[in-house]
Amino acid sequence: MQINIGIKEEDRQALARGLSRLLADTYTLYLQTHNFHWNVKGPMFQTLHVMFEQHYNEMAIAVDAIAERIRSLGEAAPGSYREFSQLTSIVETDGVPQATDMIRVLVKSHEAVIRTARSVMPVANESHDEATADLLTQRLQIHEKTAWMLRSLLE
Repeated sequence: MQINIGIKEEDRQALARGLSRLLADTYTLYLQTHNFHWNVKGPMFQTLHVMFEQHYNEMAIAVDAIAERIRSLGEAAPGSYREFSQLTSIVETDGVPQATDMIRVLVKSHEAVIRTARSVMPVANESHDEATADLLTQRLQIHEKTAWMLRSLLE
């Protein structure tokens, strides 16, 4: 059935492509954060273990919202590690970094998600897609705040 939601098909496709990159970034960061939650150790263990759990729980909900927005635009959401690895801008780490290095990695990863979300905003605005713009704004606020809080741990 044809979709008639007031957004041109080519704009819906462009939005879905951008949101697919955001989904891949968010899912990859989710996995990275969960990995660090499992493997963190040292004097900051309790603080980071709890904080990382809060972060990955928030992202678990976010990936669903992003994927459902892609579906609302009439496109299929990516959903495999292969697709995510092709779409993400997150740099994966090898091994298990020290706790402070985990924090640095996560700051860079949150900043990558922020840049991806920000890159989709002009398409949402030009398409008058307030729903996608609202989702992007929420993601920007969460990832910017999280990056700031993580950076604060390094001072």
